[in-house]
Amino acid sequence: MKNIIVFLTVAFALAVSSGSVSAQTAVYTDASAFPVYGKVSDQTNSRYERLPSELQGVSRDPVWYLGRNSAGLFIRFRSNSTSIYARWESTFNNSMTHMTDTGTKGLDLYTLVDGKWRHVCSAQPQGKKSERKIIGNMDPVEREYMLYLSLYDGVSSLEIGVDEGATLDQPAVNSPSREKPVVMYGTSILQGGCANRPGMAHTNIISRRLDREVINLGFSGSALLDMEIAHLMAGVEDPGLYVLDYAPNAYADMIDENGEKFFRVIRDAHPDVPVIFIEDVIFPHTMFDNAIRAEVQEKNAAQKRLFDRLKRAGEKDIYYISAEGMIGDDGEATVDGIHFTDLGAMRYVDHVLPTIRKALKHR
Repeated sequence: MKNIIVFLTVAFALAVSSGSVSAQTAVYTDASAFPVYGKVSDQTNSRYERLPSELQGVSRDPVWYLGRNSAGLFIRFRSNSTSIYARWESTFNNSMTHMTDTGTKGLDLYTLVDGKWRHVCSAQPQGKKSERKIIGNMDPVEREYMLYLSLYDGVSSLEIGVDEGATLDQPAVNSPSREKPVVMYGTSILQGGCANRPGMAHTNIISRRLDREVINLGFSGSALLDMEIAHLMAGVEDPGLYVLDYAPNAYADMIDENGEKFFRVIRDAHPDVPVIFIEDVIFPHTMFDNAIRAEVQEKNAAQKRLFDRLKRAGEKDIYYISAEGMIGDDGEATVDGIHFTDLGAMRYVDHVLPTIRKALKHR
């Protein structure tokens, strides 16, 4: 009997610490009442998808499916509540062996402290449907919040909860700025693989560092220079910068054949907007795997050929980022030899951000 009591006591403590809540604890508001950031278009089949509905049946099936993931999207609001809650349903209930469920289908809360976004806590998923108390026991002061959505799953519904009687309002601070967003196109790494929590996807880190909206067009295994994605990117109104980081997926001959066509779609629509080309990552196992090393070298040679050809043609405001030193040389920055851990994402950001800032200097 004593053992049973101890077990139940521990189980109760774990349940409390996990952030689980009952339906009566919080007063919930549908998150559709608050602005969502990170989308190219609002004309999507559901609010928290990335690709407009017009691309259904146009994009390849894998691209369309991944476009339903909410990578890079976030909600902005403010509240004086002593606790913040979330109730959400995932679109697919995905789970992966090499990425945390919190990064895959969880949520991540930040607040503004002295003009900088600071992590508060994450909301761990419980399955397809989840309800969590993200943070509690705070002082009842007005705070600005940013809630990042899932990286490798969709969000079909989302509600934000606060204490009864607390305020829950529109953001009062223009941060991150929505003017001249950075539009990034790439692979599973750019989509957010394999961040431990959504705020640690490198596009989200870049957004916080720049205090500017970043649009995440990362498609796991599917950044194959699809032309409808180029046209989608070209359709962004008044962009500040384009970043092309497709090399980890696109083969060398694909870059030779379609790289310039993809670029021209963007450049023709926005002649004065800078474009950054990024090399494939020098993955840790390229030190040992001869085939992978040769493949990465071929892709990067093709990317450099493309860039040099554009420079010779007189293109201005184009930039090139080498992979040398991108994620360090100690082999410790990935979960599986390819996808970034949080350490890898931070190293990547430190590597690319100086060029991004340079390209944005007059934007």
